[in-house]
Amino acid sequence: MKAVILAGGSGTRLFPLSRKKYPKQFLKIGDKKSLIQKTVERSLLTVNPEDLIIITNKDYQFHIRNQLSELFANLTIKPFNHSANQPFNLILEPIGRNTAPAIALAAKFALEKLKVHEDEVLFVSPSDHIISPIEKFAEYMKKAEKIAKEGYIVTFGIRPTKPETGYGYIESDSVSVGDSIRAYIVRQFHEKPDLETAKEYLAKGNYYWNSGMFAFTIRTIFEEFKKHAPEIYEKVENRTFDEVLENFESMPDISIDYAVMEKTDKAVVLPLDIIWSDVGSWDAFYEVMEKDENGNVKVGNVIDIDTKDSLILGNKRVVSTIGIENLMIVETDDVLLIAKKGEGQKVREVVRKLKENKDFKHLTEFHTTVYRPWGSYTELEKGDRYRIKRITVKPGEALSLQLHYHRSEHWIVVKGTAKVVLEDEKGELKEFFIHENESIYVPKTKKHRLINPGKVPLEIIEVQVGEYVEEDDIVRFDDRYCREIESG
Repeated sequence: MKAVILAGGSGTRLFPLSRKKYPKQFLKIGDKKSLIQKTVERSLLTVNPEDLIIITNKDYQFHIRNQLSELFANLTIKPFNHSANQPFNLILEPIGRNTAPAIALAAKFALEKLKVHEDEVLFVSPSDHIISPIEKFAEYMKKAEKIAKEGYIVTFGIRPTKPETGYGYIESDSVSVGDSIRAYIVRQFHEKPDLETAKEYLAKGNYYWNSGMFAFTIRTIFEEFKKHAPEIYEKVENRTFDEVLENFESMPDISIDYAVMEKTDKAVVLPLDIIWSDVGSWDAFYEVMEKDENGNVKVGNVIDIDTKDSLILGNKRVVSTIGIENLMIVETDDVLLIAKKGEGQKVREVVRKLKENKDFKHLTEFHTTVYRPWGSYTELEKGDRYRIKRITVKPGEALSLQLHYHRSEHWIVVKGTAKVVLEDEKGELKEFFIHENESIYVPKTKKHRLINPGKVPLEIIEVQVGEYVEEDDIVRFDDRYCREIESG
């Protein structure tokens, strides 16, 4: 069996912690591991590292490589086309096209690049769910593999514990399949219901939350694509994986539910009795987190007095509450969210309004700390003609050789040793070593590069000054991470 992890989502339902450029699968909230790291851990209870296929887009590839390198320090994680023999398989979609094209791409990859048979089972899961206990979940994965080998498409249904309006539902028949495994023929998929309908589903007992996790053989899913989604099948049939990837933009934007699951007669639901959440809102996050004796979920520096049944997430500042209940408070460097419990789905309205305001649109995309393949930077202050950052470069990493047309920069080393490449007045590149409490000036229009040659993280304070201090004032001439460089 191969485990396919879909990690290309860019949702902002956990705003302000999740942003477009740093979505929830990469978040570590009150834990040392992110959601995608936990997803990988779960998968590795059942499959080997080389059986893991992670699909994401090019914007997130370095987040994934960094977090999986952190999780498995002894493994080298590279995109599949950089190495013919490597432990993880990372597929980079050139553009997001929803789950159905992503699954077709993964199946093609497994056939061609991993040389598997058409009867190989693929287990497909999102990268941003909470599941517990993981050992019990691994047993369900093994059961699903057995059923999938019989030609079924297995979908995991979660037994509902309450009338939930935030999930789609799977209605099962009474007919079961598989020897000694209680999986049932799917009668119908249902969209997210209103509260009264959700109560009816709960009372009937044969309705399950749609988890978005599936198991099927490559043969079966391609047969169903051919039958129900020919617009996808035709773009995969008789083409190499590289050709499919090159023409991926022409794929329809459609989910696997709409493309196949709602039409196929091969769908069965395997009910799961586990703790599960897609963490699709702050309300959902509150439900799955451990609470104190007053029903509060607290993360960070929190002082709560006469506070009940609330979610309080602090970042750097101390968050103090007095006499409140049923509130959700999420504090970040640049945004503070306060909402009544039960109103978490309306966060998307906040995001929509921010996007409509040119002065605040950036808040939906970036945190004050932005992650790069070489490390990260944190914006400390910004004015009309200046910008101050704290830059952290990982050991052995380097920024691109670059220049700026509209700003000069002043670098002050506060930790570690910096190796600086800087163009002189003759147009020649010179190297300098800058130590703690030393600085260097980088004039505008001069090529430069910052390198960490040491064994510890390099930290510098960068002061930018100029008539334009935005991130797009950059021309790259050389970049070890294959980012866009100047052409011609």
